[in-house]
Amino acid sequence: MARTASGAVSRRRLHWRLGAQLLGALLLIAMIAGAWGWWTMRHWQPSRTTFPVQGVEVGAGDGDFDWKSLKAIGADFAYVDASASAFARDPRFVGNFASARAAGVQVGAVHRYDPCQPAQAQSANFVTTVPRDSRLLPPAIDLDMLADDCATPVSDAKVESELMTFINQIETHTGKAVILKISPAFQSRYRIAAKFDRKLWLVGDRLLPDYAGRPWTMWTANQSAANEIAQGGLRWVVVQP
Repeated sequence: MARTASGAVSRRRLHWRLGAQLLGALLLIAMIAGAWGWWTMRHWQPSRTTFPVQGVEVGAGDGDFDWKSLKAIGADFAYVDASASAFARDPRFVGNFASARAAGVQVGAVHRYDPCQPAQAQSANFVTTVPRDSRLLPPAIDLDMLADDCATPVSDAKVESELMTFINQIETHTGKAVILKISPAFQSRYRIAAKFDRKLWLVGDRLLPDYAGRPWTMWTANQSAANEIAQGGLRWVVVQP
């Protein structure tokens, strides 16, 4: 009986060790797969065959990098964060703007729209930040902030009317129709894509965006694309051919 009991205990210990080893192996595989998936996502860019024209959106948060090297790895254009709301300006706008041009990269400016602030004040901020230059790409309006947290309540109808005023003033300054960079949250709330006849810039990591309900012109395909120029990641953008 003692030998039988001892043998049973030994078998249980063997089974436990095998189970532990199997679990450890599965966890290791999962960790490797996760790390590979993360690396692949960070370094992924859409195919040049499908999207021949590609570029970046950059701002102060992206730090400093070599623009000529960025052009060399495939950035055909750059949208540079310029202004936000009624008073804020990107502290690196002037430097990024000049460096991109010196490297031979086409440049456009981005304004981050604030539905809590009057259109007139925001357009004044933009036009004093961004020079009037026919060589610039069409200006982009980043629509992501909602009016839910405004100190003074702003109705959806007011958001639309003020945005239209802002668009008109920006287009008067630049002489070009704006591009609306619409986030999924902003589109879900205000349904802007169906109300404004302007080209669209949508956002979605790796997956083709379809939340606007109509064709888009630009797509932020990877919001943190790492490469040898910027290991911290850049917002990688492509143009619909």
